[in-house]
Amino acid sequence: MKMHDISFLSLRRRKAKTFFLVVGLVIATALVVTLIIVSKSISVSIAKNMDEFGANILVFPQSEELSLNYGGMNISGVSVGGKELRNEDAALIRTIKNKDNISIVSPKLVNVANVEGKNVLIVGINFNDEFRLKKWWKLDGSKPIQRNEIVIGADIKKQLNSGLKKDLKVRDKNYSVSAVLEPTGSQDDNVIFMDLAEAQVLFNKRNDLSLIEISALCYSCPIEEIVKQTSSKLPNAKVTAIRQTIESKMDAMHRFEHFSFGISLVILIISGLIVFANVSASVNDRTREIGIFRAVGFKQTHIIKIILLEVFVASVSAGLIGYVCGLLSSEIIIPIISMSKETAMQNDFNLLLLSTALSITVGFISSIYPAFRASRLDPTIALRSL
Repeated sequence: MKMHDISFLSLRRRKAKTFFLVVGLVIATALVVTLIIVSKSISVSIAKNMDEFGANILVFPQSEELSLNYGGMNISGVSVGGKELRNEDAALIRTIKNKDNISIVSPKLVNVANVEGKNVLIVGINFNDEFRLKKWWKLDGSKPIQRNEIVIGADIKKQLNSGLKKDLKVRDKNYSVSAVLEPTGSQDDNVIFMDLAEAQVLFNKRNDLSLIEISALCYSCPIEEIVKQTSSKLPNAKVTAIRQTIESKMDAMHRFEHFSFGISLVILIISGLIVFANVSASVNDRTREIGIFRAVGFKQTHIIKIILLEVFVASVSAGLIGYVCGLLSSEIIIPIISMSKETAMQNDFNLLLLSTALSITVGFISSIYPAFRASRLDPTIALRSL
């Protein structure tokens, strides 16, 4: 009889202990696989949601004359050295190598105009892009549809004593207030927003832009690489990443990943203790059997191989079953946590290998000492018990 036959027979004879050994490893492996899948899925979901929640890259002209301010950035209000931004530049951003990481491109034209006797900041925007970029915006009224419709900030409403459906004259042209922006606590409260194309015509700056805000999905691509590619497309512009926003996003994702790693480590340690206790109990129950093996000429290495082979078979089975259980569990958990019906359940061969490797590693490490102790049993013990 070969050693692997002895191992398989032992597993079949000790069905209860084999069952608990496999179940312990299956639970650990399934939980780890679930945590990995859930962690990755939630991290991607968080990253995408945060990436789309505001701009994380600014593009503005390279200029020494900085006279206007919008969004916390000084923006040149005049053309300097032929380095102004153009409408075509916004389209070029969509052609970079990592264009799939570009979520929103929102070009703007910033100007100052006298409205009702007061100097007011007028910002030309593409309303559809701006509403996607600033999801926190809330309107009292409706989104502009016509080019002569505008949105005014909460403070502008008070300053100009204006409101919905009232007309405001900008440069001798009347514009209807389509909506009032609810207080944001930002400079947007002091701005009048109008259609970009209309602003370019009104201020005689056809095709000109003051800045471009970009929302880039930086989870799967370093933001520095996107900035570099954008800069190469727009050599006359200055492309800047908003570091504070990016670092906050990455810190949130890393914290979640570290938490998952810590939980996985605890689970594996507990699983290892279960395997250790199970194999130790099995060795104690098999004192007579092991002693007979030693008496008929089995070497210490043979005893170790028999026990470790048993654990190996159980670990491989547990790794495969745990992987399947982990996939099924993540399919249930992800929609609950992310509050979305979409699931990211996919057969990942690398994760299958990882789950099997983890199961085998935990099983082996937890079984080495009991196997070594079993190999050192005195064969006379078995003879005395006969």
